[in-house]
Amino acid sequence: MKNYKYWLKIANCKQLTSDFLIFAGMEKEIQQTKDFLQQVSDFIHYFVRDNVSDNWLVMVLVKLIFLGGLIYLLDFIFKTVINLIFKAFADEEKYPAIKAIYTSKITNTIAHFLVLIFASLAIKPLFEYRHPKTFPFFETLIQLGFVLVLGGLALRFLKAIKNYFFYKKDFYRIVALNAVSQTLKTIGIFIFTVIAFSVVFRISGTTILGSLGAITAVLVLVFRDTILGFMTGIHVATSKSLKVGDWIGIPKYNLEGTILEINLITTKIQNFDKTVSTIPTYDLLSTEIKNHQVMAEGNRRRIKKSIVFNINSFKFIDEELFERLKKVNLISEYLEEKASEISVERTDLKNPDFIINGRQLTNIGVFRRYALNYLKQDKDIDQNEVVLVRQLEITSQGMPLEIYCFSNRSAMEDYEEIQADIFDHLLASAKIFDLEIMQVNKI
Repeated sequence: MKNYKYWLKIANCKQLTSDFLIFAGMEKEIQQTKDFLQQVSDFIHYFVRDNVSDNWLVMVLVKLIFLGGLIYLLDFIFKTVINLIFKAFADEEKYPAIKAIYTSKITNTIAHFLVLIFASLAIKPLFEYRHPKTFPFFETLIQLGFVLVLGGLALRFLKAIKNYFFYKKDFYRIVALNAVSQTLKTIGIFIFTVIAFSVVFRISGTTILGSLGAITAVLVLVFRDTILGFMTGIHVATSKSLKVGDWIGIPKYNLEGTILEINLITTKIQNFDKTVSTIPTYDLLSTEIKNHQVMAEGNRRRIKKSIVFNINSFKFIDEELFERLKKVNLISEYLEEKASEISVERTDLKNPDFIINGRQLTNIGVFRRYALNYLKQDKDIDQNEVVLVRQLEITSQGMPLEIYCFSNRSAMEDYEEIQADIFDHLLASAKIFDLEIMQVNKI
């Protein structure tokens, strides 16, 4: 027996479902439904012939519209009823499995499957008697529908398993399932595609696999870039990670610009100097890419830049420097508050006059507070995002003090102006704090 006939037995669930319903004691209901559909078919046939046209194609089209509307209505009813039942028990704490099935939409697939069972029983009384030549075509469509629904059920089942472990808070298994599910999806899509071709074209599955095996080596060698570009295009379209017009950066090629075009073989990127670079499309899948478009659309851009100070310029604040810094509006209240706290703490200390005993204000610490207050009052800084002034690891050049914040304008000219204004001010202000900024390495 031909291999495709085996797949037809699997895909053609008409006889199987009929046997199941008969076993369930619904033989009488099945016959009544068929008789009703036969009467509907006769009514449509005579009505169209007497009032519209006696062309068989018109009759088939009207019957097909009737069947399509009936299928749509039944699908809506089945989905509504099944979803309501599962939704009533969709509690992730008590019934995580039911919740996982509901959120993965397996219930919709079950409804589609039930509707296809009805359709497989309905096409015979509607089409086989008066339009026998069209019956095999519609029967093949139903078989193909079963293949697609079963394939969708398999994919949603994988999603349900992932959702189940998510509700169980078993995140380690989710990480493992992500890799496994991607592999199973790829294998499943391939298997169901072969089955679909076997059903539609009545071709043996072994013939399809044999043909694929014979030409795969040639295709890989000759059309390597084309195949990789095609797969990359599918990945980009499904993941929605990139699109034409996005501002991206590719560190591998030292490129940063706007995507002009994504073709099967090449991708064109317009650099900021108005030159155009071309890279292989498959590099979009295998190379690190920074997509700045989200940042641009959100009209925010990160500022992450350091000022390196000479450690030898760090010191405790003496009375003279304290009086000078009290005149700085952004830190005057801070200085008075800290000076009051330190004065209270030092009253109980032994040798309070020795400056190193107890807490003391330092020029670098007060400058760090000044820089933070300066950023927080800057109208060009997004105050809803993180605003930090932090010390980084000390190097041979000195100690870096990093400014970390987000500008509320992402356009390059605005961003550079905002960043320059901040550092112009801080670099000039450092002298007031008796801080020395490093320019060259000290040996």
